[in-house]
Order: sequence, then structure tokens, then C-alpha cells
Amino acid sequence: LLLISRRGLLALECMPCLVWSFPSSLPCAHSGGCPEPLRHSRPHPKKETDALSLSSHSRRRRQIKVEYDEKDGVTPVKTEHWEPPDWKKQIGYIREMRSGRDAPVDNMGAEKCYDTGAPAHVRRFQVLVSLMLSSQTKDQVTAAAMQKLRAHGCTVENILATDDDTLGKLIHPVGFWRTKVKYLKLTSAMLQKEFGGDIPDSVEGLVRLPGVGPKMAHLAMDIAWDQVSGIGVDTHVHRISNRLGWLKKPTKNPEETRKALEQWLPRELWSEINWLLVGFGQQVCLPINPLCSVCLNQHSCL
Repeated sequence: LLLISRRGLLALECMPCLVWSFPSSLPCAHSGGCPEPLRHSRPHPKKETDALSLSSHSRRRRQIKVEYDEKDGVTPVKTEHWEPPDWKKQIGYIREMRSGRDAPVDNMGAEKCYDTGAPAHVRRFQVLVSLMLSSQTKDQVTAAAMQKLRAHGCTVENILATDDDTLGKLIHPVGFWRTKVKYLKLTSAMLQKEFGGDIPDSVEGLVRLPGVGPKMAHLAMDIAWDQVSGIGVDTHVHRISNRLGWLKKPTKNPEETRKALEQWLPRELWSEINWLLVGFGQQVCLPINPLCSVCLNQHSCL
């Protein structure tokens, strides 16, 4: 190390672990000349006894190095975990109210609308179709449409071979059935061309399909692929989550609700929560005139 005072150069102390290039006229502090540098070994840390003999200039350097070491190991910023205070109690009450499993979703949901005897890729396609038809449509209507489609032949090839008028009659009266006819045709063509007649096995792939949004994609991953990728948030889950105070701040749409719920709700509940809240919303926590008098959560609802 080169030690310099205000009046000029005092001495040159070499470090064996480094290679320095200085004019030969500079004096070396080692008797007998500088030792050969070690090119492929780490410098040995100074012993505690060495630190005691350091000059004040060296102590300043050591303090600087200590500060550098502290910066090198920056402690991660801790973020505050938020969760609703009574959510476990509220879910327990909802499970109790849903114990009968007699809501429309229990018997006519997407997981009940496919042909159990069909090949796996056909079953997955039928799950996707039922989810596409369910948008803005009651489960009873979706189930009836799927029954007619399965009797007709609900496969990628058969949907593509069916004219629009016939397909419309099969799925009527689901909500926006004319638009859904177009989506079914476009999606079937895309599945045949890009996925060999099967459905994508990722949320990213599913939302590329015409007429498939995040809610449908997450539910398809859960039901068709048995993979929990996120919470399927429909109008029931969105409404009830806001009513129960399960969100740090009110949300405006289902996708905002999904992101907010996933920040605190344990992942092992992501699949169950859709089924719980959809059935609860169909029977008790109705959009209009909810049956608060029979709800076990009436005292903790916002």
C-alpha cells in the first residue's frame, strides 16, 4: 500500500496478493525485496492482532471497508403482511352454510358438464367450452346448452364442422350466444392448428384464445389440468369479497379482486374459495336483496 503524507511519498508497502506497477525508484517496506505475488489465491483476512497495530490512516480505510461489507449484504425490506381480521371465522361460517352442497354450481358447474367417458383431451375441451358459455349465464342454462352440445358432438373437429346457425341453436339461450358462436369457432380453429386439438396447459396460453379471460383460464387450469394457478373470480367472488371486507381497499372489477385476494389468502384455499363463494352467492349472499337474516356472517359483513 502506498502511504502518502502532506509532504510527499513516505513508503511503499506491497501486498503479495496483488500485482502493482510502480517506478523502481519507489522504496519497498519489505526487507530483502518484494515477495512474489500470488495470482490465484484469495487474500488472507487480517488477524485481530494485526488490526491493533494499524495506523490511524489504516483504521479509516478499515472503517470504509466495513461500511462496504454492510452494503454488500443489504437486508431485504420487510413488507407488512395484511389480512382481514376475521377471515378464518367467516370462511368457517360459509363452509357451514355450504355443507348441503345443493347450490346450482354443485350440480351444474363446469366440472359437471363434461363427458366423463370421453378421451382426456376431449374432456378438457368440454370444460373450456362450458366455461366460455357460462359468462353472463346461469349455471342451469349453461348445463342445458352443454347437454345439447355433447349430444351433437362436442369436439374440436365437430365444432369446426358445424355451421353457425346450428351451433347457435345448440347453445341458445346462453348470454351473448351469437358472440359465443364466433368465439367457439375461432378458439376451436386455434386449438386444432396450434395445440393438436387439446387446450393450452398454461394461463398465458389460455388467455390467448378468443373469448377466454383470466377467470376462465384459472378455472380451466384447476378443473381440466388439476393445477392451481390462481383464484377464479367471478361476479359472486368479487361481490362477496368486498362485502366481507376481505380486500385492503374496495376493488372495481374481478381481476382487481383476484390480485388482492392472492396477496393474503393461503394458496391451499385458492381452489376451494371459488366453489365456496359462488354457491354462497347463489343461495344466501344474493346480488339484490341478500338473505342477511339467515347469514352467519351478518354481524361482520360490511
